Amino acid sequence: MPPFLSNLGAIAALLAVIVLVLRRLPKVDLGHPDALIRRRRKNWIVLGLAYAFLYFGRYNLSAIVGDLDRSGVLTKEQFNAIDGVGLAVYGIAFLLNGPLTDRWGGRVTILLATGGSAIMNLGMAWAMRELSAVATVGGDGAAARHTLLLLNAANMYFQSFGAVSIVKVNAHWFHVRERGVLGGMFGILISLGLYFSYDWSLLLFKNIGLTSTFFVPGIMLAVACVAAALVVRDSPSAAGFADFDTGDATSGQTHADPLGTVLRKMLTQKAVIIMVAIEACSGFLRQAVMKQYRPYAVALDQSGGFVYQNWGLLLCIAGILGGIFAGTISDVVFHSRRGPVASILYAGMLVGAIGCSLMLGSPGVGWSIVFMSLCVIGVHGMLSGTASADFGGTKNAGVVTGIIDGFVYLGSAAQAFVYRDVLPKGDAAKVVANWSLWPNIMIPVALVGLLLCTTVWNAKPKGTKAH
Repeated sequence: MPPFLSNLGAIAALLAVIVLVLRRLPKVDLGHPDALIRRRRKNWIVLGLAYAFLYFGRYNLSAIVGDLDRSGVLTKEQFNAIDGVGLAVYGIAFLLNGPLTDRWGGRVTILLATGGSAIMNLGMAWAMRELSAVATVGGDGAAARHTLLLLNAANMYFQSFGAVSIVKVNAHWFHVRERGVLGGMFGILISLGLYFSYDWSLLLFKNIGLTSTFFVPGIMLAVACVAAALVVRDSPSAAGFADFDTGDATSGQTHADPLGTVLRKMLTQKAVIIMVAIEACSGFLRQAVMKQYRPYAVALDQSGGFVYQNWGLLLCIAGILGGIFAGTISDVVFHSRRGPVASILYAGMLVGAIGCSLMLGSPGVGWSIVFMSLCVIGVHGMLSGTASADFGGTKNAGVVTGIIDGFVYLGSAAQAFVYRDVLPKGDAAKVVANWSLWPNIMIPVALVGLLLCTTVWNAKPKGTKAH
C-alpha cells in the first residue's frame, strides 16, 4: 500500500477508536432535541473541514522550506523573515476581524477566510513559479520574494478570520458544559490541517511540482467556501430551531457589547489577562516546534528519519490525542475548568523542551518535538478554542477569541524573528552544537507558561451556569 494511503488509514483508524471511546464516556445531557444535534453535527463537520483546509493553505510554505533551502530557492532565513511578517499581520488583524465577526456573524467571515485564502494561495503559486525560475538561472529573486511576502501577508489576514469564525458559530450551538470536548474537536481539526499541510504539501512538491503545493490548497479552499455557504448557519434559530441559553459569560444578553465594554470586561478579569499571556507563550512554542524542526533535520542530514518522513502524520496523531485528552478531562474530571488541563500540558512541554536540549542531534529530538506538539495543540484547543468562548460569551466571542488568538500569533511572530537571528546559517548549521539555542530558548518560555497556568487553576467565566 502506498504510504499516502496507509497514513490516511492510520488516521481514520485512530479517529474511529476515539469515537468509540467518547461514546462510552459519561454524557452531559442538556435535553437537546435529536434533530438539533444532527443539524449541529452537520454544521460542525462542514465548518470544521473548512478550518482544517485553512491550515492546508497556511502551513504549506512551512512544509517545504527545508527542501527550498537545500535547493537554493528560499533560504530558511528568508523564510523566517517572510513568515514573521505574515504571523504579525495575522496577530494584529484580530483587532479588526474579531469585532467584524461579532457584527457579521461567523458564517460570513468563514466565507471571507476560505475565499480570500483560496485567491492568495493561487497567487502564491504564481509567485513561487517566478522565484523558482529566477533561482534556476542564478538570479537574486528579491522582487519575487517581495511579492511572496505580500501575498503571504494577505493570506494570513484572511486566515485570521478562521479561528474567530469557528468559535463564534459554535458558541451559539454548544453549552459551556459541552465545550471541553468541543475544544478537543478543535484540536483534531488543527491536527488534520497540519497533516494536510506537512504531508500532502511535501507529497505534491515532490511528485507534481512546487506550484501545486499552493494551487491544490487554493482549489480545496474554494470548494470549502462553497460548502460553507450552503450548509453553515450562525445559530440554531438560523437553521430553524429554537436558540438556547449557552450558560457562558453573556448568558441572558440580547446583543453584543460595544468594543470598549468588552475590553473593560476582559481587563477586569485577571484570568483572561493571564490566558492572553499563556497563549503568547503557546504561539512561540507551537511554531518553534513545527516550523524549525524540518530545517534542523535537513541541516543535520536527518531528513531520511521516520519522524521527518512522517511529520504531518505524527503531528496529526499527536494533536488528535492531545486535543481529546484535554477536552475530555476538562469536562469530565475538572468540571469544565480549563486551567488544570493547560497546567498539565505545559508541564509536558517543559519536559519535552528539556529532553530536546539533552538529546540534541539524536533521533530522540524528533519524538520529543512530537510530544511537545501533542501538548501545545491541547493547550491551544482549551484556551483559544474553548475558554475564549466561555469568557467572551456567545455575544462577544469574536472579540475575545480574536484578542487571545492574536497574542498566539504575536508570540509566533516573535519566534520567527528570534530564530531568524539565532539559528546557525550555511555550513555552521551542519554542526549539532550550533543548534543548542533552539531548544534552550523554548525551556524558559515553557516554564513561564506553566507558572501562569497554575494561577488560573480554578478560573471560570463570571456569571456562568456551568455547574
